[in-house]
Amino acid sequence: MNSETIADYFSLTKPRVVILLQITALCAVVVHDSLEGGLSEGSAETMLIVLIGGYLTAGGANAINMWYDRDIDPMMKRTENRAIPKGRVSADSALFFGISIASLGVAWFYFMSNEVAAFWSAFSILFYVLIYSMWLKRSTPQNIVIGGIAGSTPPVIGWAASVEDLSISDNSIKASIESIFDLGSHMPWFMFILIFLWTPPHFWALALYKSKEYAEVGVPMLPNVKGPERTIIEMKVYSILLILLSFFAPLSFGEIELNDRGYNVLSWTILGLSIWYASTVWRIDVSEIPDDTGRIASAANSFFVSMLYLALMFVVLVTGSLGQVGTGFGAIVCLALISRTEFKVSS
Repeated sequence: MNSETIADYFSLTKPRVVILLQITALCAVVVHDSLEGGLSEGSAETMLIVLIGGYLTAGGANAINMWYDRDIDPMMKRTENRAIPKGRVSADSALFFGISIASLGVAWFYFMSNEVAAFWSAFSILFYVLIYSMWLKRSTPQNIVIGGIAGSTPPVIGWAASVEDLSISDNSIKASIESIFDLGSHMPWFMFILIFLWTPPHFWALALYKSKEYAEVGVPMLPNVKGPERTIIEMKVYSILLILLSFFAPLSFGEIELNDRGYNVLSWTILGLSIWYASTVWRIDVSEIPDDTGRIASAANSFFVSMLYLALMFVVLVTGSLGQVGTGFGAIVCLALISRTEFKVSS
């Protein structure tokens, strides 16, 4: 196998997307270990296990997705140069590759971590492939909403991998379900809900001016099915939900003094971030004249800020787990980047 072939198979995993997902999982590991007594050599080992297992499972799911979308990828500019449409990797080989590394990833979590981490990694693969790719993507404009569940699981997997002696109970069905969801903290579920609520407005901002190709190949996107005005309304709803979710962020850390200075700084930082992101959604002007490439500047700005928002939210969660000094540092970083971003937009 030559280097070009290796690169083509590697491209099937969508490396940039997978790395972004695994960053959220690694943040979950850091927050867990910081809250449980501090980072250690064991933390680095857990992070390596999560990174390898997460890349295999998510990358395998992406490869299977590319196999399934082999009929529409050649018809869209953003996907026409992928390895399968260009014939650099056969469809059968891509499917075998995807199933192989995804299965290897689940086995990796099972033997190197625990049953619960393995379960959630398997769940994310099956949900992404069967529920999103093969069912929702081509049947409903709400595809990205429900499908976003798969992309929200990395922090849960990372957190589960950090908890010692975690296993799935075999006493009863109820006990099994409880053991899967009881990770000993609200934090991984806060992270899960954060990504889940963030996903729709994030993608719809781009879809406002990039979804035409999807419509041409039979993939419904909200702007083309319901119109840009309805899309903006739903984006605003999710941005409000993100603001409401912000109030629960400090409580997700567990025992915390409500009058503590660190609590107040953390609360206002996270609330401010969510309000800032929501403001970019409110500033989208669907009547704005697109540029030569079809880009709507206000929607593009909201799309960019959405990525920065999610990154900063996880930065704040990580720094918040390090104590008052970390909380203050996180607040300063957020304030600096918000100011810098708004200055660029205004100029």
